[in-house]
Order: sequence, then structure tokens, then C-alpha cells
Amino acid sequence: MTEKEHIVIIGGGFAGLNLLKKLNRDKYRITIIDTNNYHSFPPLFYQIASGGIEPSGISFPLRREVRRYIREDARFHMGKVEEINTTRKTVHTSLGETIHYDRLIIAAGTTNNFFNMPDLEKKVYTMKSVEQAIRCRNDILQRLEEAVATHDSAKRRRLLSFVVVGGGPTGVEVAGALGEMKRYTISREYPELNRDELKITIVEGTDRLLQAMSEKSSVKAKKYLEKLMVNTRLGVNMTAYDGETVTLSDGTQLPAGMLIWTAGVAAVPFTFTGATPHIGRGGRIEVDGFNRVKDMENIYAVGDISLMTADEAYPHGHPQLAQVAIQQADTLAYNLNAGYGKRPFHYKDKGSMATVGRNRAVVDLPRLHFGGWPAWLVWMGIHLVSILGMRNKLTVLLSWTWSYFTYSQALRLILRGARMPEKSRE
Repeated sequence: MTEKEHIVIIGGGFAGLNLLKKLNRDKYRITIIDTNNYHSFPPLFYQIASGGIEPSGISFPLRREVRRYIREDARFHMGKVEEINTTRKTVHTSLGETIHYDRLIIAAGTTNNFFNMPDLEKKVYTMKSVEQAIRCRNDILQRLEEAVATHDSAKRRRLLSFVVVGGGPTGVEVAGALGEMKRYTISREYPELNRDELKITIVEGTDRLLQAMSEKSSVKAKKYLEKLMVNTRLGVNMTAYDGETVTLSDGTQLPAGMLIWTAGVAAVPFTFTGATPHIGRGGRIEVDGFNRVKDMENIYAVGDISLMTADEAYPHGHPQLAQVAIQQADTLAYNLNAGYGKRPFHYKDKGSMATVGRNRAVVDLPRLHFGGWPAWLVWMGIHLVSILGMRNKLTVLLSWTWSYFTYSQALRLILRGARMPEKSRE
């Protein structure tokens, strides 16, 4: 009997969990490291921000998932990876742990990209984690309450001005959720407010929304947003934001008491000691056709954090989508279980979709494009199936059903953390 090789996976997202399920448990022992002790479902963060679902509905404990798929030969460790030492083959975390690996798989995903405007991080709202979505929800609701209480028209306009920067799926879905709030909620739950006072604008630098989808879907998405009373500004970039006003590249200034940033992503950065990987566009780690980090031994990168140019269909890298991460994890697990690189990765595009409120969605399949209510049902079905845990699926389905028939979202709660007591940690 030989000792099992130790595989350390950084990141408990789609790719990390798929590797956990597919790697040969008789051949490897596995450790997953993640900043949080739960797996979450990023495509629905915007629904937390709009009060549509509760945070626990799309979050699942990682320890439970580890216990479910692997016996005693897998572990979960919480902590932020602070250093990867490729000479000693160790990973050092923020909790003081040093974990040795035989093979390392980096599947940490992405963070926000502010395009060389680092000061924006302190001024804008983002949607890359459950915590950020909760903060967004709290402040949207807080602004509505403050607008009810004030009699200063200028202050009210500032409180009720929302700008979404970025016309990709997340931006369109966030703008659609705000539009639904404007059209259906304000008059019902905030009778003191005139819904026309709520200004929602989505800004996209290219000539159409949903640039990665078909032109038909882009046109439909814009039409749906307009029905929800959302203004669209296409072909202009944001050049500055002072906390109250957005300046666009054409010189236009828009009031923006709250700016939600969905314009871009960058790979989560890591500090390497010893050999360092080649870093490509967007901070992504360059890999070969088998997801092996170039010029490094026994280190792999999968999902959004990897940049693979060996796939002829995607010479500039794959789209940073969940399906890519899942398929790369499948292929890498197959090769590691086989013991050698046998199957190069080729992405199979199964389609893409986005929702723009109730009964409004767009779906692009390889040979079919459709929108409206049928697309919305498909969108709901795919997302429900993708959420971990039967309890979570039922919770989200119940929230959606209740909201659909009552036009009411019972989760419009402002919940802020209390002050932590002072204590010392050794």
C-alpha cells in the first residue's frame, strides 16, 4: 500500500466542489480551502440584494458537502490563502495554518475589476459575495426609508437615484430587479413616494446589452428594461464617480446616490514564493490544454481564474462562466484519476440566459433563441436544479412562488450586524 497523494483545492465554488465529487477517493486525499465556510450560488446574489430570497437559500455548508461525498480522506479548512510556496509545496492561510500539498488546484474564481480606478472600491456597491449582496439590500431599503422621511426634494432625488454600471447578465438582472421594485413595489409599500421620483439607469460601454449573447437577446433585454422604467445608456463608459454624480465619457453627468458596479471581474490574486505562474489578461493564470499551470509542476488552475488559449475555439480564453468551471473540473478529474494527461479540454457551449424580472428572460441555445415567459420558466428551472440542497431548492421556490402571486417580497428587512464585544485572541 502506498500513501495517497494529497490534493489541495483552493476554492469551494463550482469547480472546487465538482473536483471533490469526481476525484478518485481511493487514490487521493483532498483538502478544500475557502475564505468562507459555505458554498454560495453567485447567479442569484442580485436576488438577495433586491429582497427576493434569503441569503441562506443559496448557501450550503462546505463541511456538510465534504462529508456527503468523501469519507475520512477529505477535509475542509477555512481561511484566506496568503501565500503559496511552490518550493516547499505549502499553502499558508490567514488562520496561521501551513498545509502541504502533492498537487495543488487553484479554483478561487474572481473578484471585482475597477479598471485602474481603485478609489471606486470605497464608493460603489458590488455583487461578488453574499455579504456584498446583503449590504446592497440594506442600503437600498435604507434609502427608501430615508426618502419617505425627508421633505427636501433635492435630497430625495439623490437618495432615489440608482445607476448600474455594466450591461452583462448581472447588470441587466440587477437593473431589472430595481425596475420591478419601481413599477410594482413603491406604490404598494411606500405610498408616500412617487415612483417617478425613482431613477434607475444602466450604463454599458458597448453598443448593446448582453454583449456575450445574441443580438436578438440584447434587443429583447433592452425592451424588457424599458417596460420596467429603466433608462439605458449604451456606447458610453463611466469616467468618474464622486459618490453622488457619475460622469460619462460623452460628458454627461448622472445623479447616482447609489452606484452598483457589475462592469468587470479580475482573477483573485495570490502571493507566490519560489516559482511564479505566468499571469495573463484580467490577472488570470495561464494554463495549457490540460489546465496545468504553465512551467510549473503539479499545479493546476481551473474555472474563472485560469486562462487557456490552447482551445482553438477560444484563442483568447474561455468565458468566465459556471459551465466552463464545471466542465474543466470534470476533465481535470478524469485526467488525474487516469494518472496522466489524456483528454485535453474543449468547452461545449450549452447556452446562456438572463432574466429581466417576472415573465421576462432571454435564452440562447446553440440553435435556438427565445424570450419572454417560456424563457423565464427555463431560467427558473435551471437555477433551481443548480442550487445545492433540497431544503435550499424548496426555500427559493417558495419565495419565488409567493412573490409571483402576491407581488410582495417578505424579505425586505434591514438587518445589520451588532457591534462585536471587545476581546483578545492569542
